[in-house]
Amino acid sequence: MFKPPLAHWLVFMCALPVVAAAQTTDPTPATPNTQAEPAKYRSALDGYQPYTDEKTANWKEANDTAGRIGGWRVYAKEARQPQAPDPVETPAKNAPQAKP
Repeated sequence: MFKPPLAHWLVFMCALPVVAAAQTTDPTPATPNTQAEPAKYRSALDGYQPYTDEKTANWKEANDTAGRIGGWRVYAKEARQPQAPDPVETPAKNAPQAKP
């Protein structure tokens, strides 16, 4: 294992306070005429909305409805099908074409 000589450690330890002092020195001292703007308080709880329970459906009715429409297979089929185009963006078949 490599051990640096004691002189390297002494140089490092002597230079450390000089480097630390250079980093913390403020190059622009504060003038006595400068007024700091007062801090504005804003609570972390501003806009807090308490938790409210949502109305849930009866689980038996939800299961029966899913069974009536075909169960999970119908949902899987719907997921595989491409999305239908948006009727707002698709022009109607009988709409007059814009002439260039």
